[in-house]
Amino acid sequence: MRFPTPLLQGRLIRRYKRFLADVDLGGEAVTVHVPNSGSMIGVDTPGSAVWLSRSDNPKRKLAHTLELVEAAPPWGEGLVGVNTGHPNALAAAAIAAGTIPELAGYARLKREVKYGRNSRIDVLLEDDSRPPAYVEVKNVHLRRPGQGDGLAAEFPDCVTARGAKHLEEMAAMVAQGHRAVMLYLVQRTDCTHFRTAEDLDPAYHAGLRRALDSGVEALCWSCAITPEAIELDRPLPLRL
Repeated sequence: MRFPTPLLQGRLIRRYKRFLADVDLGGEAVTVHVPNSGSMIGVDTPGSAVWLSRSDNPKRKLAHTLELVEAAPPWGEGLVGVNTGHPNALAAAAIAAGTIPELAGYARLKREVKYGRNSRIDVLLEDDSRPPAYVEVKNVHLRRPGQGDGLAAEFPDCVTARGAKHLEEMAAMVAQGHRAVMLYLVQRTDCTHFRTAEDLDPAYHAGLRRALDSGVEALCWSCAITPEAIELDRPLPLRL
């Protein structure tokens, strides 16, 4: 995924009210949209280098969107994608291109299909020769010092009741004879493996263990990130 226009570099002043941030953009303080409902632990440090996209849509209240944050020790090293609107498109493009071997070879790919209890699956893969695959994509951007070897990508970064509900619905798909896959997409380059942040959301950790025991699959991929583009890069092992 290439950014359609060049990103603008600035410095984070503060993030607040979850979806807002103030950024120093060339000496001018601008308020920007933060497309991330999580806590953003470690990537919301004032003074961090950030990159913004800009929209010319006159109907938007805020023209700028926070896209990338440069992590700094002890919270990691390198660029981190914080826009949770990108992973679904990144995953769909990678699956269509055959980048993820476990999800390759399906004849049809659909996005945002209704299923379960009033939910929508991020990607539905269909083929006449095998059961459909329901793929739920989760954005991952958390890495914490002092957690194991400090190189783990972790999810979630706060309590997610919605995420726990998705795990139950994915297990229900397996019970109906379908395939269900959790795809954790790590929008950062400095992690060596994936784990759940059990201390931040023990219910999600337990829910994932139950889902895996019921036959739900889990995959994790990290991304290559530059101010010009974000692409899936390599698979990461899961250590749950």
